[in-house]
Amino acid sequence: MVVEGTWDLSLSTPVGRIKAVVILHRVDGVLTGTAEGAGQEVPLREVTVDGDRVTWKQAVTRPLRLNLVFDVTVDGDALHGVSGAGRLPSSRVTGVRRGASVSPAADAPAGTAGSA
Repeated sequence: MVVEGTWDLSLSTPVGRIKAVVILHRVDGVLTGTAEGAGQEVPLREVTVDGDRVTWKQAVTRPLRLNLVFDVTVDGDALHGVSGAGRLPSSRVTGVRRGASVSPAADAPAGTAGSA
């Protein structure tokens, strides 16, 4: 499964919809990346791919200081899943790879995310 690329994400959170961009690429064969949103850019940690499932962790300081865990399923040029932040409710995540002609499904099933 090819997951590398620039992904436009939308997170449905208790504080409203948040837009973010995740860039996934390989460095010396290791999948890595960054996330951009809310005026900040942060590195992704522990990026893993298992079939069509991609998980990663990231820390953000805006709109709140949180350690986030993402658990998404990639389907071609679209993805869907959840982002969790400890004991806070999980947020639904949808996304589309830049340059793709598909739009993310608003009602795509959500997986589960672990604690940050």
